[in-house]
This record gives sequence, C-alpha cells and structure tokens, in this order.
Amino acid sequence: MPYIDGMVTAVPKANRQAYIEHASKAADLLKSWGATRVVENWGDDVPRGELNDFYGAVQARDDEVVVFSWIEYPDKATRDVAMRKMMAPEAMQQFGEMPFDGKRMIFGGFETLFTK
Repeated sequence: MPYIDGMVTAVPKANRQAYIEHASKAADLLKSWGATRVVENWGDDVPRGELNDFYGAVQARDDEVVVFSWIEYPDKATRDVAMRKMMAPEAMQQFGEMPFDGKRMIFGGFETLFTK
C-alpha cells in the first residue's frame, strides 16, 4: 500500500508564486527519490471552525492562505530514504529561503488504509 506524507502550512498571499517555485523544486527532488505523486493545494474554500480549523492549526494570519499538500510513495521504506535525503543540509541549501514560516507547518506520515 502507498505511504503518504501530509502537510498543512500558512503561506503569505503575496508569496504564492514563490511558493509554487519552491514546492516545484522540492517535488522534482522527491520524485527523483521515489515519490510517485506530489500534490500541492492552495486554500480556496477553507471554512473557519467553531472549535478548531486549518487556520488555527498553523496559526494562519489574515494575510496568509492555508496550503494542504501530500506526497505519495510506493511504501514507507522509500519515504524514509527520501526524507533522510531531503533533510540533509545539501538538499536544504538548494531551496534558499522558504516563502513561508516552516515552524508553523504541521506534517506527518500516514499508512494508507485503503483507496477506492
């Protein structure tokens, strides 16, 4: 079964194009390391919740948009190798300054239960 890395972050609206370029570079690397699919989604219809919501999870400010992304791998072993490579200083240096506050990003790895 596929293995998924999921992420949610807040990106300043003014940094949309910079984010697309940054994420595209990362996607190319991840695909070269075995990812089968990288999906980036710019918040368009993200409701505010009464108790919790995406905005609160990433402490989004009024000038920011919530971005929801995932990376699909054929299995967890492939993902683990890709993550080690991505976190290496030489990989991180390729991207330069991030167009968002990475400290407010939430992310995690998920075992796929089923797909339909």
